[in-house]
Amino acid sequence: MTDSLQLPPLDDTHWPEAVADMRKGFAGSLNVYRTMAHHPDLLRAWAGLREHVVVRTALGRELSEVAILRTGVRLGSSYEWSQHVARARKCGLTDARIGAIRGEPSAMAPADGLIARAVDELFDTSRLTPATVTELAASVGKQGVLDLMATVGFYSTLGFILNTFDTPLDDDIAAELAARPFDPG
Repeated sequence: MTDSLQLPPLDDTHWPEAVADMRKGFAGSLNVYRTMAHHPDLLRAWAGLREHVVVRTALGRELSEVAILRTGVRLGSSYEWSQHVARARKCGLTDARIGAIRGEPSAMAPADGLIARAVDELFDTSRLTPATVTELAASVGKQGVLDLMATVGFYSTLGFILNTFDTPLDDDIAAELAARPFDPG
């Protein structure tokens, strides 16, 4: 039996020259991307999609965080959950609203419940029902429907990396959550 491949986040001394220009930006700021840096070509290709999904999404910041948090829940990714609790707070989500994302969509605010239901459909059936597409399009537009699917796919890939390699939570987020523990009430 062989040992499994381990890909810990790369520190600055082991950062690949092929993506040296990315170390000071998003890629060097999070352990998930420092793990992805083991494959410089993938990390470079990832940058454009990340820019769209994270910064330019038609979902808006709050609903994007709802989708990401629900994806983290479905993947069982403690890294994604913790990272995005901190990010969702910065977007104005309360701990009670964030905590509700772990539960039943019917118990959430309507917009959050719709997003959570859509994420669940994608995980459960690999597609959105026509009724959900119609409801989402009325709420976030047709581009928002596509951005929701892209967000779930994007963060699923990150979750697979995080869970496979047990990527540790970033120190700043761990410290932030230690100073202000998550309390859904």
